[in-house]
Amino acid sequence: MNESQVTLQGWVGNDVEQREVGDTTCASFRIGCTPRYNKGGVWTNGETSWFTVNCWRGLGRNVADSICKGDAVVVHGRVRVDVWEREEGTPPSVSWIVDATFVGHDLTRGTSAFAKTVRGSAAGPEEDPGVREMLHAYDAAGPQLDSAGNEVEPAA
Repeated sequence: MNESQVTLQGWVGNDVEQREVGDTTCASFRIGCTPRYNKGGVWTNGETSWFTVNCWRGLGRNVADSICKGDAVVVHGRVRVDVWEREEGTPPSVSWIVDATFVGHDLTRGTSAFAKTVRGSAAGPEEDPGVREMLHAYDAAGPQLDSAGNEVEPAA
């Protein structure tokens, strides 16, 4: 089976939410990625794209202990689109989700310290209706961010 992998560089848009799914820990957060373009010698911000990042097991525990809203991060993992049909007459909710393989601070934007953790046993994620509800609770568009991760008003 082919899976699409993606590497994202952006800013954490919310506090990390950690939960237990069966016997497994999952931490989730949103990452806003804003491209920059040089147009005629002037740098311009593009549209911010928002992704939900899920971090399972040990990665989830470490992310919950290490990542905060506003941090510059790099995320790599499997990307998928989740379409959730809502009540009749309402358009479906579409979310881009990354099941992270690794997450780290973006050291082009600041410094970080590393503390090694002791490995535990691995368990697989289980489907949970509450997880699906949480993924679609975010505004899909999200706010626009500048190159420093600060919220800006969208261009008219």
